[in-house]
Formats: sequence, C-alpha cells, structure tokens
Amino acid sequence: MKNHTADTMAGQRLMVGFDGTAFNADLKYLIENLKVGGLILFSRNLETPEAIAQLCRDCQAAAADHGLPPLLIGIDQEGGLVARLKAPFFTEFAGNPAMRTTADAVDFARVTAGELHAIGVNMDMAPVLDVAPQGIDSIMAERVFGSDPQWVASMGRTVIEQFQQRGIMAVGKHFPGIGRTVLDSHLALPDLDIDLQALTDFDLVPFRAAIAAGVAGMMLSHIRYTGVDPVWPASLSPAVTADLLRRQLGYQGVVMTDDLDMGAIKPAYDIATAIDQVLLADVDIALICHKGPDIQTACDRIRKRLTDDARLRTLGQRSLERILTLKRDYLDAA
Repeated sequence: MKNHTADTMAGQRLMVGFDGTAFNADLKYLIENLKVGGLILFSRNLETPEAIAQLCRDCQAAAADHGLPPLLIGIDQEGGLVARLKAPFFTEFAGNPAMRTTADAVDFARVTAGELHAIGVNMDMAPVLDVAPQGIDSIMAERVFGSDPQWVASMGRTVIEQFQQRGIMAVGKHFPGIGRTVLDSHLALPDLDIDLQALTDFDLVPFRAAIAAGVAGMMLSHIRYTGVDPVWPASLSPAVTADLLRRQLGYQGVVMTDDLDMGAIKPAYDIATAIDQVLLADVDIALICHKGPDIQTACDRIRKRLTDDARLRTLGQRSLERILTLKRDYLDAA
C-alpha cells in the first residue's frame, strides 16, 4: 500500500454496517468497489460463533484478494446494556456500573477479548469513558463505570490495556463526554451548555488516561458543546477534534464519529455536509451503520473533496497513515 489511489484513500475512511449473516453481494461491493476500511457488526449479523468467524474470514479474504489492507471489524461489546454477543454462545457481564474492583475490569476484558479474537472481530467500541454526575438523569447512567472521574479513568485504562495486550483494539467513547446528557442523541441533537474548563476538570479526565494508555481509537459524541463549538456537534467539529483532542490533548491515534445515521445528525445534516465536516475536523473514520445510499454518497464525497482540495488531501494522507499504522500494529497490514 505504498501508492494510495483516490479510491483507496476514500474507502479506508469508512466503517460501515450491512445486512446479512454471511458474505454476500453487498459486502462484495463494499469491499471490492468502495474499498471500505472497516465493518461493524450488529445483532442482525450474528448467528453462531462459527458463522460469525466464517463471515469475518470471508470479508478479510475479499480485502486481501483485492490488495487492500485488512479490515477493521468492530462491535459494541461493552457488557451489560450494550452487548451484541449474548449467551449461550458468549459470556454475558452485568455491565460497567456493576464493576466494583479493578479485578472485575480485568476479568471482563480478558474474557471478552478472547471471545472476540476467536470469531475474527479485532475492535471493540469500548470502554465507555463517560462520567455520569450524581443528581442528574444521565442518559448514560446504565452504561458508565460511575460518577467519579478518577474511578472511571482507572477502570477504563484497565480495560484498554487488557484488550490491547490481547490484540483487540479498544475505542474510548464518547469524546469529550456525554455523561451529563439527558437527551438521547439516537433521537435528536442535544446541546450541552458547558465551558472547556468544566469539561477539563471532570469529563476529560478518563479520556486523558485513555490517551496515556495508548488507546487505539476514540469515538466522538453527537453532542453540541456550546462552550467549545456553538455550531457543530462534536463528531463534526474542528474545535473538538483538531483543536481539543489532537492539539491540546495530544492524541494522534485514530478518531471516528459515532454513527452518522443517528437522529442527532439526521435530518439536520445531509451526508455530504456531514462528510465535509468530518474531513475539515481531521476525523479519520466516518461510521455509517446501516445499509443504504449514504455509504456510496459518503465514499464519492470523500474522493471528490480529497481530489479537489489540496489542504484536505494533505489531511487525508495523514489520516490514511494513522489508519494504516493502526492496522499494521494490530492486523499485520501490508
């Protein structure tokens, strides 16, 4: 992958969902034609461990057959409320709020990493690094480690280290923190009226720990932090990624949006506008979790913007290198 075509540069910036439990024509098109860099699995894609493993092998083989880097294959396996893999085939955990000791985090990460590795999944969209303050009806209350930033930081760092020691890329979420949020961004775009100092003192503490632990990826929230950027939600904001996360906090790893199909983004922003902002914000991967025309539109838009705009092309080359470096580190990418 020394000479990157415009098609490859565009496709590697996408992580997408699909329908079906086996390799099919849609997956063939996504990999061979759009050259997508990653896939994300949901309950609709999951049957037995053997079937999932075959699906992942077939997808990786399709990428290799066309001279493409290995695919990132991700899943949301936080434990508890959000866990795509379930009994009787997989170990179920009570979830982050139920963890009482570091040993609990080690056990969760060790077992989960082993089960993911066995089926060919190489990335977990976890841990949740949000902090839910006491006294508010946080939308994240049932998914967070707790209300103490230092405790969340410690548990999150433990999960990251245990995952990554076992070859599973961890993705910390949802930067810069949605624990204070009471409106569900799956449904609408929440505004959070908070300044940078308050975020720094509380919400950012676990994310700093994750950066120090070398977390493979960061996922951005679909929340608009009006004290940081009054216009764009974090997932589309240059102030949040290029400035806060990369420049101020020094994170140089892979950054991805949350699902651009969520209600916080649609219908407020069409896919072309969202992609333009992803590129401007120095976000590496656009996550589009449902089959549909947006995936093709996004790929075409990225290719066009990287071709037409020299500044975005330079940012895009750096972004591609971050993605390929991650793949080399974890997936023996060519």
